[in-house]
Amino acid sequence: MSSAGANGTVDGVVGGIHRFVVFGGVCGSGSPDGAGGEPHRAALHAAFDEAYGSIGVEPGTYHREDRGDGVLAALRPGVPPSLMVGRWIDTLHESLRAHNAGRDRRLRLRIGMDAGLVARGGQGEGGGLVGRAVDRAARLCGSAPARRIMAEAPDVDLLVVVSDWLYGNVVAEGGRYVEPAHYRPARVRPGAADGSDGSDGFDGNDGNDVTAWFHVPRRTAPPLPEPEPEPEPYGEPVA
Repeated sequence: MSSAGANGTVDGVVGGIHRFVVFGGVCGSGSPDGAGGEPHRAALHAAFDEAYGSIGVEPGTYHREDRGDGVLAALRPGVPPSLMVGRWIDTLHESLRAHNAGRDRRLRLRIGMDAGLVARGGQGEGGGLVGRAVDRAARLCGSAPARRIMAEAPDVDLLVVVSDWLYGNVVAEGGRYVEPAHYRPARVRPGAADGSDGSDGFDGNDGNDVTAWFHVPRRTAPPLPEPEPEPEPYGEPVA
């Protein structure tokens, strides 16, 4: 888990700045035939570039790195976050619709979003980014509710999951193309980044469940899975 300190220090690395972070994951990329392989990865990068171009962020002017089954991107501090939760999402959705038209194997994406202090880890220009916003964006993208939505709603091509902070401070303010009333909250369980411990793969600050906000563009509400029932108490009921 990443940690931020004083004077822009992130995980012991000096020089952290506040950036908007996006983590995109291709659904089904873990299976041989689920994601369409490299053509879908190329389409993911092209869709990202089109979405960023729609808000005036050209290719090569934002940080992007491949991370296993996902792609991490971080923007310059001057990019208004309202554009990211508005026009950027709308353009990405339209790009996916155009790409998927008439295809049997559609490109389907989960997108995790957050913002916070981010620094470059490692040495030189090739060093990857570190910071809690990076961790949270990746874990929101790969959370159990996000995976279940995409597994149980095969007609959904784009799911956006934002942190509670980002929803309250940016999405809820509204704006052009922003649909705050179409987001729904769900609790996400903390755990290992890849969910290998059986959790949702999200780290709460104190080990408690945290709130994330889920959104499917052009829908009034995402098809959130029903919460798991509470376990029955032990022993006989008290009269």
